[in-house]
Amino acid sequence: MKLDPFYPIFDSADWLERMLPLGVKLVQLRIKDKGEAEIGREIARAKLLCDKAGCDLVINDYWHLAIEEGCDFLHLGQEDLDTADMAAIRSAGLRLGVSSHDEAELERALALAPDYIALGPVYPTILKAMRWDPQGLHRLGEWKRRLGDIPLVGIGGISLERAEGVFEAGADIVAAVTDITLNADPEARLRAWVAATRSHLG
Repeated sequence: MKLDPFYPIFDSADWLERMLPLGVKLVQLRIKDKGEAEIGREIARAKLLCDKAGCDLVINDYWHLAIEEGCDFLHLGQEDLDTADMAAIRSAGLRLGVSSHDEAELERALALAPDYIALGPVYPTILKAMRWDPQGLHRLGEWKRRLGDIPLVGIGGISLERAEGVFEAGADIVAAVTDITLNADPEARLRAWVAATRSHLG
């Protein structure tokens, strides 16, 4: 299945309820600092919303909750891979996206035959503290040549104004977080993202 080129990331089902009707077809639910029971409820609600909207829902990190709630797509960071039960994930039929930041992490991700690999941060990001320097656009091109048909997601500090350059550098998909959620008019910003990325549907 081909993935949508626009990949917003939100931290609650409330955000999904607001944004899915505006044309989102690929979204990640990334929740931190909440209890598992609450996260489970958020995942269940997000799944219902995405099923209704015909949107691919990707659950960040909580692979066991993704399995319990019948989700079909998971994103794991490198630290998550240390504790994830890959056999259970594969047995459940979950599609998989993996974060990567350097050559060793790329090789580890490729060994899992993922459905996409994310490279970041492309630019400086305020989302979370990163121990890696910004990768830059040139790295996207290098990694896309390595990945071949595996979709490459560019993430980290990407604004709408930077998105086209990220695509041109080699990304198949562009992820956005704070460029939408911290905007004075998130709905208008998301509509602009949807309009700007349609030419990359392929």
